[in-house]
Amino acid sequence: MQHTVIDTDDVVIRFAGDSGDGMQLTGSLFADMSAVFGNGLSTFPDYPAEIRAPHGTVSGVSGFQVHIASCGVNTPGDFCDLLVAMNPAALKANAKWCKPTAMILVDEDAFDEAGLKRAGFTSDNPFTELRVEDRTIIVAPITTLTKESLKDSGMDQKAILKCKNMFTLGMACFIYSRPLEYIFSYLEKKFSRKHPEMIAPNRKVLSDGFNYASNIQAVPNTFAVRPDPHKKPGLYRNINGNQATAWGLLAASEKSALPLFCGSYPITPATGILEELALHKSLGCKTLQAEDEISGICTAIGASYAGNLAVTTTSGPGLSLKSEALGLAVMTELPLVVVDVQRAGPSTGIPTKTEQTDLAQALYGRNGECPIPVIAAHSPAHCFDAAFDAARIALEHMTPVILLTEGFIANGSEPWRIPSMADYPEIKPPFVSGELNGEEKFKPFERNPETLARRWAVPGMKGYEHRVGGLEKNHDGVLSSDPVNHALMVAERAAKVAAIASSIPEIKVDGPSSGKLLVVGWGGTYGHLQAAVDVLRNSGEEVSLAHFDYINPLPKGTEELFAGFERILVCELNSGQFAAYLRDVLPEHEYVKFNKVQGQPFLVSELVEAIRMYNK
Repeated sequence: MQHTVIDTDDVVIRFAGDSGDGMQLTGSLFADMSAVFGNGLSTFPDYPAEIRAPHGTVSGVSGFQVHIASCGVNTPGDFCDLLVAMNPAALKANAKWCKPTAMILVDEDAFDEAGLKRAGFTSDNPFTELRVEDRTIIVAPITTLTKESLKDSGMDQKAILKCKNMFTLGMACFIYSRPLEYIFSYLEKKFSRKHPEMIAPNRKVLSDGFNYASNIQAVPNTFAVRPDPHKKPGLYRNINGNQATAWGLLAASEKSALPLFCGSYPITPATGILEELALHKSLGCKTLQAEDEISGICTAIGASYAGNLAVTTTSGPGLSLKSEALGLAVMTELPLVVVDVQRAGPSTGIPTKTEQTDLAQALYGRNGECPIPVIAAHSPAHCFDAAFDAARIALEHMTPVILLTEGFIANGSEPWRIPSMADYPEIKPPFVSGELNGEEKFKPFERNPETLARRWAVPGMKGYEHRVGGLEKNHDGVLSSDPVNHALMVAERAAKVAAIASSIPEIKVDGPSSGKLLVVGWGGTYGHLQAAVDVLRNSGEEVSLAHFDYINPLPKGTEELFAGFERILVCELNSGQFAAYLRDVLPEHEYVKFNKVQGQPFLVSELVEAIRMYNK
């Protein structure tokens, strides 16, 4: 059948089905293939919180959204051009995300009476019930066609049914003019060593899905999204935030010439960092899956004392458990990177959903006067640079550092231009050097006059023996409960954190440096805020954006920037934690808030509406 190929700048595809339908793999392959093709790209995996939700129910729906474009993209898109729904529950959970012009592809075999009932439909026409009957509906017997495709493969019925996602992926590849060669290469790599017999069946069902879509009238048009012509030359790969975080830490290990140690306890959605680091023993990385969160951070503190670049990874509930040991790291002034991949809370909350609700905990969640630098990653690829800089600050300033990422950017992905390590600075920890003569005595808390960082002596260095622990000490390292000394040490630890502002970039504004409204955000809201500001500017409205990667201390120039605007709109995925912090440290300005606490990222459309309301 002849189809019309339409050139388009961007498309959004949402793959959805039961947790066992392979939608995460399908979306990942489509995204990786598009990255290789040269498209701009952003993804949003949306997992169910229940481990084993009842089959065919809305609570068990797993989704993966992919936004591809012929230019750079900042978000995975608000609404989709194609919804792939492998069962009625997936359609019910995701129909609201369809554009008015969207196509909806469903597996006809799953839309039987039992499937409709499990999903909570009250009629036998789910499209009318959901009011999406005016969309382009593609009803294909995907299960039946997959069985037919692989009937001579020798595979058992259960294994054949697991290939439905590959048939669906083939259809999507035809609709959006995606080449199949990348996926063929993936299948070769995945199965060649242990299951080579799986290569041919998967290639066949993928090709059959592609050919089926090319021969049905239900697909009226196909679409072509050209490669991004403005992309900087270089070697790219698609990367998610957890991978990028792990690799940034490995890069810091290389640039500091220190072995990397990660002591962590598995927790959603941070576990991927520990898993990725465990793959790189060849780079000198040591990983320990500890029995709990407390032992994870305590082993990392021990590794730091021994001279390692020490890391522990967690999410919000785990950060709570690590708080006492974090105080120990502050008191001993040892370098440590704590990565908190935020999720919806409180308590167990919604483990697979994203939020920015740990900021107050990162800033204040310890006993005593216990300041810690806090930085935040703003995109999946930026997690590499954020992790590298967190390690640099920790090592050069002799302090624990909290790096905040979020489930949205930890699991989401985007193209990443692989950098040259020559472009990254050497990291120079303040190690002691030389031998002390008999009259000299090592003073472990004597400070560098510029950074206020103490010197780092590791066990085994003759003459540099010193006492560590949670009790207060003086500059000589002697235990002290003297009130004046305690006040001095508290002030010096705070001043050391404040001095970090001299080693981070000054705040930058996107747009005019003064005016009516400054939009402010931090962390993973960056892409949505940038997209919203771009929409407003394209409609002729004047608006400026300042996005913060460094939270404590704030970058230099923040006070001066804020003074140029009548009002500051702080947008964040919590109830206003960054806004409260700004009011505390810079109280002279007028702050207004726009918040969302739904376990979901912002929509560009809702940000545009909010900014317009405050920009009048």
